[in-house]
Amino acid sequence: MLQGWIQIGITLVLIVAIAPIFGRYISRVFLGQKTLLDRALNPLENLIFTLSGVNPQTQMTGWQYARSILYSNLVMAIMLFLMLMFQGLLPLNPTGMGAPSWDMALHTTISFITNTNQQHYSGETALSYFTQMLGLGFLFFTSAATGIAVAIAFIRGLTGRSLGNFYKDLTQSITRILLPISIIGAIIFIAAGVPETLSAPVIVPTLEDANISQAIAIGPVAHFEIIKQLGENGGGFFGSNSAHPFENPNSFTNLIQILTMISIPTALIFTYGEIANSRKQAWLIFGMVFILYVAFIVVVGVGEYQGNPLVNTLLGSSNPNLEGKEVRFGWAQSALFAVTTTGTMTGAVNSMHDSLMPSGGFITLSNMFLQIIWGGQGTGTAYLFAYSILAVFVTGLMVGRTPEFLGRKIEKNEVVLTSFLILLIHPIFILIPSAIALAFPDQLAGISNSGFHGLSQVVYEYASAAANNGSGFEGLADNTLWWNLSTSVSLLGGRYIPLIALLLLADGISRKQPVAMTTGTLRTDTVLFTSVTAGMILIMGALTFFPVLALGSIAEAFLIARGG
Repeated sequence: MLQGWIQIGITLVLIVAIAPIFGRYISRVFLGQKTLLDRALNPLENLIFTLSGVNPQTQMTGWQYARSILYSNLVMAIMLFLMLMFQGLLPLNPTGMGAPSWDMALHTTISFITNTNQQHYSGETALSYFTQMLGLGFLFFTSAATGIAVAIAFIRGLTGRSLGNFYKDLTQSITRILLPISIIGAIIFIAAGVPETLSAPVIVPTLEDANISQAIAIGPVAHFEIIKQLGENGGGFFGSNSAHPFENPNSFTNLIQILTMISIPTALIFTYGEIANSRKQAWLIFGMVFILYVAFIVVVGVGEYQGNPLVNTLLGSSNPNLEGKEVRFGWAQSALFAVTTTGTMTGAVNSMHDSLMPSGGFITLSNMFLQIIWGGQGTGTAYLFAYSILAVFVTGLMVGRTPEFLGRKIEKNEVVLTSFLILLIHPIFILIPSAIALAFPDQLAGISNSGFHGLSQVVYEYASAAANNGSGFEGLADNTLWWNLSTSVSLLGGRYIPLIALLLLADGISRKQPVAMTTGTLRTDTVLFTSVTAGMILIMGALTFFPVLALGSIAEAFLIARGG
């Protein structure tokens, strides 16, 4: 037990050490300050802007920034959909895979363009190398870069700056952040044993009978794996994702994957501190989320270490819950990975979440409900400050102080947009389709578990889609017309409506005249205010989603405790 907690502790220390350094680097990139990569990348970026006809100095309004996102994403989505439908005619297809069904191709396209990467297929048996590398791999970069760009635009707006230029922010997110780290990470993964090849699957005899052969899927995995985690994409090259030994062969690669998936969300909080010149508030917000993150890890870790009481009774001793887990990772690294992947909205898995104890299901679902521990690529940071704005308004009303954030008044429009963003959009795209699926289980099918666990299975699927996470409880027969189309609605609504609302919110704040701080101004860089914000986040999450958790994971825990 002690060894597992030490492993978790070392990882947490590394996260705290890396985040502020990386955050300062990202701030220098988007503030136009000097970095080590300038000499190599300035000519490349200027060439990209020249060939694309983009003027990087053009400043955009909130609507212009949002339209640029929608137009560019639509073009990329059409390209991927056509690539999937004509997969059988394209090169780098050594096993001759044909096109998937139109609804699966549509779901896959929407899933990857929205940075969700929810997979209703198994990669090694459904997609060619060409589709994986040039289709999905391309969107790994662009969808992640879109999230980073929105976060930077939102931070600019909060601090009274213009939102910037989407195409410049998108380009620099790729050239200055995602691509350099991905190149280094891919080399590390190759050295650690992750394959990177265009060869066909290897045919080998089985151990049981030398006359029977088995195909071992391989492929260009290493470069795919690093951007999958760094960009919070999560979609696996293989069906078993980061539980597959070719994607995640050992404890070292597992550590690298955890650090890369959490690096940008944690760093962006410190990027805010640098741009807003409010390092104290950045540390307070980071500390608030870090405490919640650690608490969630402890809850899942304790549940997995103690194991299933029904199994322990049969065995006559206490044993960790290793169902659905890789022995090379054990209970500790599986618990840490599960909390991190659902907290960062990455969605990669190194164990099957369907096999987690009820406390694990409770926490992974809660992560996707709250969306701020640490949240989606870029959007998680924006959500944190959206909560802060709402907390400023509510607290200001309670104590009779002027509701201001970073020297700008919080008024009706800001409150409406923030409430709409936090209280309405996310629940709508989770609870309504879940209710429909659960009301007609026989007609829609695919629900493999009955009772409380079956309810969690369905809600998890839509929470994963709406939160742009992509992981699944699995066991759900989800490659059907209903699941492909219904989750596609949640994917689109959970991605683009919040992005537009965030940009409009930031645009409105940026246009406000700053006001001088007085004794009546509510300070937001204090422990007290940060604690109030944390309480508001938990209370709002509980009010919205606790009934679902009570009918799912909590009820399942009581059932197991009673020996049912």
